[in-house]
Amino acid sequence: MQYEIIVVGGGHAGIEAALAAARKNHHVLLVTSNINNIADMACNPSIGGSAKGIIVREIDALGGQMAKTTDQAHLQIKMLNNKKGPAVKALRAQADKIIYPKIMKKVLDNEKNLVIKEGMVEDLIIENSQVKGIVLENGEKIFSKAVILTTGTYLKADIMVGNKRRRSGPHNEKPSMFLSEKLKEYGFNVIRLKTGTPPRITKDSIDFNKTKVELGDSEYLSFSFDNIYYYDIDKQVPCHLVYTNQTTHQIIRDNLNKSSMYGGLNDVTGVGPRYCPSIEDKVVRFSDKERHQLFLEPESRYYDDIYIQGLSTSMPHDVQDKIVHSIEGLENAKILKYAYAIEYDAIMPTQLKQSLETKIIENLYTAGQINGTSGYEEAACQGLIAGINASLKLENKEPLILKRSDAYIGVLIDDLVTKGIKDPYRLLTSRAEYRLLLRHDNADIRLRKYGFEVGLVSSETYKKFHQKLEEIEELKKILTSTKLTPTEEVNKYLLSIESTPIKDGINLYNLLKRPEISYDKIEKYLTKKYDNEVVTQVVLNIKYEGYLIKEEKEVAKMINLETKKIPFDIDYDLIPNLASEARQKLKLIMPTSIGQALRISGVNPADISVLMIYLKKEQK
Repeated sequence: MQYEIIVVGGGHAGIEAALAAARKNHHVLLVTSNINNIADMACNPSIGGSAKGIIVREIDALGGQMAKTTDQAHLQIKMLNNKKGPAVKALRAQADKIIYPKIMKKVLDNEKNLVIKEGMVEDLIIENSQVKGIVLENGEKIFSKAVILTTGTYLKADIMVGNKRRRSGPHNEKPSMFLSEKLKEYGFNVIRLKTGTPPRITKDSIDFNKTKVELGDSEYLSFSFDNIYYYDIDKQVPCHLVYTNQTTHQIIRDNLNKSSMYGGLNDVTGVGPRYCPSIEDKVVRFSDKERHQLFLEPESRYYDDIYIQGLSTSMPHDVQDKIVHSIEGLENAKILKYAYAIEYDAIMPTQLKQSLETKIIENLYTAGQINGTSGYEEAACQGLIAGINASLKLENKEPLILKRSDAYIGVLIDDLVTKGIKDPYRLLTSRAEYRLLLRHDNADIRLRKYGFEVGLVSSETYKKFHQKLEEIEELKKILTSTKLTPTEEVNKYLLSIESTPIKDGINLYNLLKRPEISYDKIEKYLTKKYDNEVVTQVVLNIKYEGYLIKEEKEVAKMINLETKKIPFDIDYDLIPNLASEARQKLKLIMPTSIGQALRISGVNPADISVLMIYLKKEQK
C-alpha cells in the first residue's frame, strides 16, 4: 500500500511527527514495534523542567500535542525558578504513566488520516538516493513519499547491569537489530550513546517522616495556551526529597569496578549524558560534595511505584540494594525494578539539514534520540518539526526553519546540525543566547503565527490569539496615556507603597519601570480589567525594556548574517587562504548561511572574512 509519509517509532517524537503530518491532511502510517508502548515514559515520570518546559509551550504554540496531553494527565504541576528572572521560569509536571499514554493513544486513534501498524522496520527502500518506503522484519515492503525515523533508544540497544550485557530495549522490549547497520551502508556516521534509569521502589516501604515534602503549586497552571484545568488543585500528588550521604558514597566508591560504566564491562563505547549523570558519575566527579539530592516521584495514581530521580546507576542488584538502603528514609525500601544503563546507536546530527531532512538521502527525516538528544521534550519538538517539514516538502513549500531568536526549538536544532554532539544533548537555558526573548510566557507570541501558517493552528484559535495581541497593545496605550500629577493624594499613596513621590507628572507606563511598583499597585487608576496573560506581557516588556532592546539589536545583527546565503553547491576546496580545519568543517556541515558558518566549531572570524570575500567575487 502507498502512504504519503511513514513514521517509524511510536515514542514522543513519532507521535508529534505523525499527528503533524496527518493534521496537515497527509495519509500517514505510524509503524511501531509494540502498539502497547506508544507514548511510553520509559524513564522519568515528568514533562517539562528548566528550558524543557518552555519547549513544551513552544510545541503547543505551533499546534503540537504534548502540552495538551500533559495538562490532562499530570499528578502535580509547578513553576520552577519563580524567584529568579522571567528568562528561566519554566513549568514542570509529574505525569501519570498510565494516563498519559492512554490519552495519547486515543488522540492517535481518532486522527482520520493516520494508520497505526505494529512491526519492526529492518531497512529502507532507496532509489537514486531518495527514500521510497520501508522494509519490515517479515519482508513486507511499504511505500511512501517520505519517511521519518524516530527510533528512540532501540537501535541495537543493550541493557547493562554490572558485568552483564544483554541485547534489549527498555522494558525488555525487542530492539531494532538491523536498521542502524543499513544506515551505515547508506553512508551515515552511526555513533554509540548511552543513558540510564534509576530504581523504582514501593511507596509503603518509605519512611516519609524522614523526607521533605515537595508539593505542587497553589495556583492553577497549564502547559497549553488553552488554559484548561483538568485537576483539583488540592488533590495534587506530592513528591518527596531525600539525600545521599557519606555511607552511600563509600558504598559506590567500594564497588566502582562492578559498575558497567566503571569496569564492570570493558566493551562500553557509548558516551553518557553529561547533564544527567549516573550516581557513580556524581560521586566521582563531585567528590567534594557531602550529599546529593534525590526526588521520590510517584509514577501513577493507579500503582505505588516511586521513581528515585537522581539515582541512575548500572551497579549490580546487590549493590543497588545497599545504596538504596543507606539513604535516610529508604532503610527498608523494597525495590520493584532495578536500575540499568542502556547503550544504543544514533547518527551524528551534522548529517541533517535544518529541516531535519538528511543530507544523504532525500525525503528521509530523523527526530529524537536517533539525532543524539535526550529527553521526551527534545524528542517531541523534533518530531513536530520533522512532521511539518516532510509535509511541506510534499506540498512543494519551503521548510519551517526556526531561528535561534525564534524558539528554544530553533536553538536545539541549530546546535545539533551545526555543532554535532559528543554526548546525549540536553537543552539548557544557558544554550540560548537570547533567552530573555525566549520566555515561557511568550511562546505563543513568538510561534503562533508559524503554527497557523503551516496549518496546525485553527482559525478560531488564531483569532483568539489576535484578540490577546490587540489587548496587549490597548493596555500599553492606556498606560502611556494615563498620567499622574504630583497631588498630595498621589504622593501620599506612593509613600504608602514605599515608592518615591513625584515632582512632575508621570504616566503609568514609566511608573511601572520602578522596581518596587507592581501592576496591582497601579491598577486602581485603570477602568478596565485585563486578563493575567495580557498583564504579564505588558509588565515584563516595560520592566525589562532596556534589556529587551539590547537583545533585539543583537538578533538583528544575527539575522543580517543569516540572510547572507551560501550556495549549496559551493566548492570549499576552491577558496584560497581558508584554514584547513575550517575547510574540513565547512565541507562537513555545508552551512546555508554566513550566520550558521560562524557558529561552527573550528571556523574562526578570519575564515568567515575569507569566505565572504570569495562569495562577493563569485556574485560579481
